[in-house]
Amino acid sequence: MIPFIKIVQQYEFLAVFWLGKFVGLRRPGMHILLWPFHTTQTIDLREDVIDIPRQTNITSDNAPIDIDFLVYMRVIEDEAERSILEVVDYRTAVIGIATTTLRAVIGEMALDDVLSQRERINESLRTKLDEITVRWRIKVTQVEIREIEPARDIQEAMNRQMSAERGRRATVTEAEGTRQASITVAEGQRQAAILTAEGARQAEILSAEGDQQAAILRAEGFSTALDRIHSVAQNIDGNTLSLQYFETLQKLGDSPSTKFIFPMEFTNLLGQFMRATGGGSNGGDGSSA
Repeated sequence: MIPFIKIVQQYEFLAVFWLGKFVGLRRPGMHILLWPFHTTQTIDLREDVIDIPRQTNITSDNAPIDIDFLVYMRVIEDEAERSILEVVDYRTAVIGIATTTLRAVIGEMALDDVLSQRERINESLRTKLDEITVRWRIKVTQVEIREIEPARDIQEAMNRQMSAERGRRATVTEAEGTRQASITVAEGQRQAAILTAEGARQAEILSAEGDQQAAILRAEGFSTALDRIHSVAQNIDGNTLSLQYFETLQKLGDSPSTKFIFPMEFTNLLGQFMRATGGGSNGGDGSSA
């Protein structure tokens, strides 16, 4: 027996066999074993990624489509020996299972769903793979589709459909823009008409209020003038009025007119003036004589 030293890295487990029989896992560190009785196999616990090569799949509507994707997985520490005791090469086994599982998943979906629901396919593949690999203590942590490529004729048809859809959307967008512009213009015109009418109404109200205030002021001024005239007239006696009449007669006499018409009240006023000045009494006596 020849002793030998085996160094196990931090990210590894060491499966140890005694005369071909599994006797346990060794943790990271240095281990002394006996050759040729001991044999070992290293188990890597780090997450591993497997590139699943491109393969052609048929959708439920009979459209051929090429897909390649990545599978992320790692060995579960609990019962990690099963990854070497129950499968010869778990990487090759995962590739085979992933290929058949992808065909089953894609076969249940239409082409449009395959192109638009990539996340759904990723999750479905991860779940189905994990259900199978768990018996080997392999955990599938993630599945990522890297590329989906339909057949050339399908791609050309999709391009034509996409171009037509873009044209339709452009037409709809243009029509919607025209409609919104018309609505905006009409709304602006309506608001302008409302504002114009409101302005005219306010102008009419202000003009009417101005006329009313002016009429009130004129009436108040005329009333004040009448009050002042009445107040002054109360202090004027008959002699003052008579003098005013005589001044008026003098102005009439200076005019070129040859015919004058006097009201009857003028003679009465003249008689009162003559009596006030004493001329009325003499005239009265001579008249009587």
